[in-house]
Amino acid sequence: MKLISKIGWGSAVALPLAFLIIFFMWPVGAMLLRGLFGVDAAEASFLGGMVDLLREERTWQIIWQTLWMAVAGAFFSILCGVPAAYLLYLHDFPGRQLLRGLLTIPFVLPTVVVGIAFRSLLGGPLAFLNMANTPWAVVLAMVFFNCGLITRMVGNMWASLDPCTEQAARTLGASPYRAFFSITLPQLAPAIAAAGGLAFLYCSTAYGVVTTLGNPGYGTIETEIYIQTVTFFDLDKAAMLSVLQFIIVLLALIVGTRLTARTETALQVRPRSRRSLRQAPLLPKIITVLAVFLVLFPIVSLILNSFRYQGHWTLDNYRLLSTTGFGFSGGTSVLEAIDHSVRIAFDSMIFALLVSVPLALVLSRRVQGKWLQAQRFLDGVTLLPLGVSAVTVGFGFLITFAGTDIANSGLIVPLAQSVVALPLVIRSLVPLLRAIDPRMREAASVLGATPAQVLRTIDMPFLLRGIGLAAGFAFAVSLGEFGATSFLADPAYLTLPVVIVKLLSRAGQNNYGMALAGAVLLAVVTAFVIISAEFIGSRNRDEQRIGQI
Repeated sequence: MKLISKIGWGSAVALPLAFLIIFFMWPVGAMLLRGLFGVDAAEASFLGGMVDLLREERTWQIIWQTLWMAVAGAFFSILCGVPAAYLLYLHDFPGRQLLRGLLTIPFVLPTVVVGIAFRSLLGGPLAFLNMANTPWAVVLAMVFFNCGLITRMVGNMWASLDPCTEQAARTLGASPYRAFFSITLPQLAPAIAAAGGLAFLYCSTAYGVVTTLGNPGYGTIETEIYIQTVTFFDLDKAAMLSVLQFIIVLLALIVGTRLTARTETALQVRPRSRRSLRQAPLLPKIITVLAVFLVLFPIVSLILNSFRYQGHWTLDNYRLLSTTGFGFSGGTSVLEAIDHSVRIAFDSMIFALLVSVPLALVLSRRVQGKWLQAQRFLDGVTLLPLGVSAVTVGFGFLITFAGTDIANSGLIVPLAQSVVALPLVIRSLVPLLRAIDPRMREAASVLGATPAQVLRTIDMPFLLRGIGLAAGFAFAVSLGEFGATSFLADPAYLTLPVVIVKLLSRAGQNNYGMALAGAVLLAVVTAFVIISAEFIGSRNRDEQRIGQI
C-alpha cells in the first residue's frame, strides 16, 4: 500500500514537472540559448551577438523607455493606491465594497481591451491633452491596471496593523501626519514595496497595452521582439532581446517575492475598528475619487464610442462584427474570432487544470525536513511562468515547435496559454487545500482509511469547491491572452485579441468601430466568466463554513 501511495504521489509530481519541462523550460531555454549563442553554438562566440546588440544606440533607447515607463507606472500606481487603501480599508461608509470591486475590475480585463479603451478616450473626450500615441498614454493605462492591485495589497495589511502604537504617538502630541510618517509608514513599507515590485513587473510586460495604444517613441523590448520576428525575420536578434527582457522580469520577480515574504512575516492580524468617513482627511478622498474616475471613464468611453459611427448613434459597429472588416484583417470576423477564443480558452483551461490539480495537492501537504525543501523548490518552479513574459513564452514556442506535429495539431496556442495561466490557477487552489486541518487526515488514517480514501473523502470535497474558481481564472486569462498568441495564432484561426489589434492597424472608420465593438464583447465575456467564478467560489466557501459548523 505504501508503494502504491509513493507511486501515486510520485506521478502527481513527475507528470506536471514533465509538462513544465517540455512546454516551458525547453522553449524558454531554447530561446535563451539562441539569444546567447546564436543558431549554431559551435560557430558563435560566447555573448558576441549580445555585445553587438548592446552597442546599438537603439537598443539602449528601447531598454530605457521600457524601464522608465514601468517605473513611472508603478510609482503613480502607488501614489493613487495607498491613499485609496487608507480610505477603503480603514473607514466604513455605504458603497465601500462597491468601490473596492470597481478598483479591482481593471486587473482582470484583457490588456487589449484596456489599450483600446484608452485609445478611444485619448482620441475622443480627452483629445485636447495631446497624449494619444505617446509614452504617457501607456503609463496612464498602466496606472489603470495596477492601482487596484496596490490598493488591495496595502489595504489588507493596513487594516491588520495594531493601531495602539499610532494612538500612543497621537496621545504624546504627534500630529496625524507625523504619526503616519514615523509609525505607520515604516510598518507599511514592505507591503508598499512588494506591491510596487509586482506593479513594475506587470508594467514591464504590458505588451498588449503598448501594441493597441500605438508604438510610442522607440517602443518597448516586447514590441521590438515582435517587430524583429514578424517584420524583419531576425530571430537571433529577437532572441537576444528576449534574454534582456527575461533578465529584467526575473530581477523584478526576485525583488517582489522577497519583499512579499517580508510582508507575510511581519503581518499580524489584530482587530481594528473602522473610522467614520468624516474622520478621513481630504487628500485620500480626492485621490480615491480620481482613482475611481480613472477606472470608470475609459470603460464608459469604450462602451459609448462602440455605439458611435460617423458621428451618429447606431448599432452598425456591432452589425459589422460578422464581416472581416475593410481591407485585409486576417480573414477572420470578430464573431468567428470570439468562437475561436472560447474554444482555445476551453482547451487551455483543461490543460491548466490537469497540471495544476496534482501540483496543488502536493504543494498543500504539510511536510518537514528534506521534503519541505523539495516542496519549496517545486513551489518556486511553478512560479517561474509568472516571471517570464508571455511574449518570451510565445517566441520560445515559435522557435522550438515550428514545423513539428505539436504546431500542426492546433494545440500550440492552448498549450502556450495554459503555461501563462498556470501560476494563477495553482495559487487559487493551494490556499484552499492548505486550510484543511491536518487532524482530519490523521483521524481518517487512524480509522483505517487508505491514502487514496483520505484523498477522496477529505481533500476532494475541498478541491471540488475551488475547482470552479480556478477554472474560471484559467479560462479568463486564456480568453484575453495576447502576448504569446500574437506569435502563434494560425492566420485562419485567429483569436479575438489578435483580430482586434489587426483591425486597429488598418485605416478606416469601419475597422476602428469594429475593434471598439469587439473589445466591448471581449470585456463582457471576460467579466461574465470572472463574476461567475467569483460567485461559485463565494458560494462554495459559504457551504464550506456551514459544513465546518
